[in-house]
Formats: sequence, C-alpha cells, structure tokens
Amino acid sequence: MNSKNLILIIIVGVILLLGGCGCNGYNSMVKLDENVKKMWANVQSDYQRRSDLIPNLVSTVKGAANFEQKTLTDIVEARAKATSVQVDPTNITPEKLAEFQQAQAGVTSSLGRLLAVVENYPDLKANQNFRDLQAQLEGTENRIKRSRNDFNTAVQDYNSTVRTFPNNIFANMFGFRVKDGFQSDPGADKAPQVQF
Repeated sequence: MNSKNLILIIIVGVILLLGGCGCNGYNSMVKLDENVKKMWANVQSDYQRRSDLIPNLVSTVKGAANFEQKTLTDIVEARAKATSVQVDPTNITPEKLAEFQQAQAGVTSSLGRLLAVVENYPDLKANQNFRDLQAQLEGTENRIKRSRNDFNTAVQDYNSTVRTFPNNIFANMFGFRVKDGFQSDPGADKAPQVQF
C-alpha cells in the first residue's frame, strides 16, 4: 500500500467519523430543542389555566361582597395584558421572555392584592365557591412553578449540548443558539409584606 492510499484512507476515515458525530449531535440537538418547545407549551398552558380561572374568581368576589372595584379592575386589566403577550417557542428571545414574565408578574401582584383584601370579608372567605377557586388558584400556581422549573431544566440540557465540543461546531453551522430560561422577578429574594 503506498502513502497516497494510506493518506486517502485516513482522510475518508476522519470524514466518516466527523460525519457520524455530526449526525448524532444534530439529531440530539433537534430532540432537545423540541423538548424545550414542549416545556414552553406546558408553561403557557398553566398560565392560561390561571387566566381562565380569573373571571370566575372575579364573579364570585363580586357576587359575595360589596367589594372595592379598583382591585377587581386591576385584576381584569392585568389578565388582559398577560394574555396579549405571546412568545414564539421557536424564537424565545430574552426580551420576549422578560416581557412575558413582566405581564405575568402583574397578574400575580393583582391576585395577591385581591387575596389580601379578601381578609376583610368573612362571608366571602366562608363561601364554598370562593374557597374552591382559591384552592384551584393555589394548585395552578404550583403547576406554573413546576412547569417553569421543567422548562429551565430543558433549556439547561439543550444549552449544555449546544455548547459542548464537538456539538458547538455543528450547532453554529445549523443555527442552534443558546436559549434563556426563566429568571426570578426583581425583588423576589425579599418576602412580601402583607398588612391588614
């Protein structure tokens, strides 16, 4: 065997090895990207569930108490703003994610104020419909937290794969970019003060 044939065999071997790594890396990045999209859809679904519960909560509160209208109006407006912010799962940018989080934080804040004010209405607190809705909202908030954590885990797995060698070479070639996950809201490290 002459040296030209040996060099040709080595070059073909390297190309086959890189091609195999590239195919495997590409396929794993596609699967992880699809998982991120699925987890994002779960986050949106849980936020939608919360948004769907709000009209029932507002109606129950209106019917059970002579409630301050501004609190109810704030909740309805926050819900409308939150449902108008849409994030495309194929292009989750830090800016759109921050806008989404800010809109959802408005809903969370409004619901917190509503539940704090409700303490002044013992008849409302005793109302079975209100207690059921409050329990559903609490469960929904837990689902949202779990979905956000699952989304962040999926983003972390995806980013780890996209950034490691040799996948980073193929990621750049095929347009796989690092994605951002959820960050805590500013001031979330401080416990809220509830005053009655």
